[in-house]
Amino acid sequence: MSGIYRGRIAPTPSGSLHLGHARTFWTAQERAHQRGGVLVLRNEDLDPDRCKPQFATQMIEDLRWFGFTWHEGPVVGGPFAPYVQSERRAMYLESWRALASAGAIYPSPHSRKDIAEALVAPHDEPGENEPIFPPALRPAPSNFIMPAEPGDVNWRFRVPDGAVITFVDGRHGAVSRTAGVDFGDFLVWRKDGYPSYELAVVHDDHAMRISEVVRGDDLLTSTARQILLYRTLGWQPPAFYHCELVRDAEGRRLAKRTEAVSLAWLREEGRTPEELRLGW
Repeated sequence: MSGIYRGRIAPTPSGSLHLGHARTFWTAQERAHQRGGVLVLRNEDLDPDRCKPQFATQMIEDLRWFGFTWHEGPVVGGPFAPYVQSERRAMYLESWRALASAGAIYPSPHSRKDIAEALVAPHDEPGENEPIFPPALRPAPSNFIMPAEPGDVNWRFRVPDGAVITFVDGRHGAVSRTAGVDFGDFLVWRKDGYPSYELAVVHDDHAMRISEVVRGDDLLTSTARQILLYRTLGWQPPAFYHCELVRDAEGRRLAKRTEAVSLAWLREEGRTPEELRLGW
């Protein structure tokens, strides 16, 4: 990493941005400003079923209305363009090939039903999107020849069971997760032809020379997964800062799928960014 602080905000255009996004992104912007650094905007639009052009347009409008400014990203450009993930697939393939060459990943044709039926006990940790992958479905290491392309099958990273991954978070201090206990073999490439979230953000944060990743507390376990990818690829991880999540009156974190109050709606109601930030 260079000596210049480089932060990023990385929304997914799968719906309207809400106050939770704004607070986390504002923290990222403030930390970049305090250090005289650079803020990068990245459009993480890798889900073709949920990410729509109209949401990407609205995303830019909402961010600008709220007071965000960025030095690199969509519209403004920059030295690490493109800043739209759907335009970076060829780059992600290079990282997939590096993981394949290291023998760190394997094809995983199993369905969600296969995984659910193989689980010995349920594992439901807040913030996680999938259960721990059952080791019984993991193939034994072999000397088969890796294909040049992922093909139409899922690929998973083989985690070192029992390994403790520890990192120092800017807000929480020392954080530890145990591979095989807190998370299992995870997706790095999807059968629909796109990289997983984990692989794409690791590749992009490294390629764009991000020095600190600021995001929500719900991604603490993802950070442990990503550190394993950084190590396997021979890259230095950035620093991390995980923000407290904004929650509703029932204590649930704000989320697009729960129809949280959007920035667009608040703007239409006559609320101002300054007024909203006072509540923080």
